[in-house]
Amino acid sequence: MDLQDFILRARVLKLYRHALRTARRAPCHSRDELQQTIRREMENNKKCRDKQQIRYLISEGFEKVKRLDEMLDMQGF
Repeated sequence: MDLQDFILRARVLKLYRHALRTARRAPCHSRDELQQTIRREMENNKKCRDKQQIRYLISEGFEKVKRLDEMLDMQGF
């Protein structure tokens, strides 16, 4: 594993933790489903080895989490 792989791995883990923390703010009835969706997305992309694709997926993931965070803020959670 070179430095770039290490940095990408750290960014993926940061995204995963951030997404799960944001999901904890969701209402109880949708929290479990949201956490399962996050885990499923991570598992679906686990085999990806293309660094450019990984960077794209990370940026898309952070955008989705940002939108979820904003939506939860608007709903008062």
